[in-house]
Amino acid sequence: MALFTLDQLREAAALVHSRMAPTPQYAWPLLAERLGAEVWVKHENHTPCGAFKVRGGIVLLDEMAREGRPPRIVTATRGTHGQSIPFAAAPHGIPVEVWVPHGNAVEKNAAMKAWGADLRVHGEDFEEARLAAVARAEETGAALIPPFNPTIVKGVATYALELFEAVADLDEVYVPVGMGSGACGVIAARVLLGLKTEVVPVVSAHADAYARSFEAGRVVTTDSAPTFVDGVACRAPWEQPLEILRAGAERIVRVTDDEVAEAMRVYHSDTHNMAEAAGAVPLAALMQERE
Repeated sequence: MALFTLDQLREAAALVHSRMAPTPQYAWPLLAERLGAEVWVKHENHTPCGAFKVRGGIVLLDEMAREGRPPRIVTATRGTHGQSIPFAAAPHGIPVEVWVPHGNAVEKNAAMKAWGADLRVHGEDFEEARLAAVARAEETGAALIPPFNPTIVKGVATYALELFEAVADLDEVYVPVGMGSGACGVIAARVLLGLKTEVVPVVSAHADAYARSFEAGRVVTTDSAPTFVDGVACRAPWEQPLEILRAGAERIVRVTDDEVAEAMRVYHSDTHNMAEAAGAVPLAALMQERE
C-alpha cells in the first residue's frame, strides 16, 4: 500500500522548496571515466543541514503544527535527523529535545545545538539513545518523533522526485540506509512515477542489520554497529521500512569502512579537480588568501 500519492508528494516538494532550494544533481566526468558508466550525484549536502533529512523534518513539522502544536518534541539521532527537527520546528516555536549517544560526533552535536536543540546524551549507541528518548517522552508528555515515519518519508522522497524529473532513464540509484527513510522515499517516488529504475540500498558491512533482515525476511538485530559511518550505524531495524525495502529492492549492498573511505577520497578528488579545471576556487583557499 502506497504511503502517499504523487499529488501529495508534489505538495510536499512545494512546501520543502518554500524553505530551501532544490538541490542540484551533476554528472561528474572523472567519476564516469573511473567507473566506466554515466554517474549522477544528487548533492543533498547543499541542504541547510547538509543532508536529505531536513526535507522530512520540514514536512512533518508543518503537519504537526497544523494538527495541533505540541508543547515540546523529543527525538533521538546520530546527527542529521537531530538537525532537521529543530531547524523545521523553529518557525513554529516548538522546543526540541534531541538525544544522542556518548561519543557522538562533536561537530554534529554543535550543529544540532546551533539549530536550537536541547541536547541530551545517553547510552553507547543510537538504539540506547532512542530508548532514552522514548522514556523521556512518556515521562514528560512530549511528542515523540521516531526515526522512521511515513510523513518523514514523504518529505525525504522530494529529493528523489527532483532527481527522477531532472535525469531521465536512470538504471540504478544507490541509497545509504540508516533507519530506511531515504531508501524508502526513493522507492516510493520511483513507483509513483512509474519508472523501472532499480533502487539499491547500501549498508555498512559492520552495521548490516538491515541486510541480514532483508535476506531473512524478518527483523534481525545485532549487538553492535561498529562503523565510523555513524549515519548508517543501525543495529535494530524497523518492520515497516523493512517491508518497503523487501518489496521495492532486489538486493542490498554491503560496503566496508575501508571502501567508504576510498569512495570519499575518490569523490572529493574527482569533483574537486573538475571544479578547479572549470576555474572555481575552493572557498577554503579563497579564505586563506584573504587572511
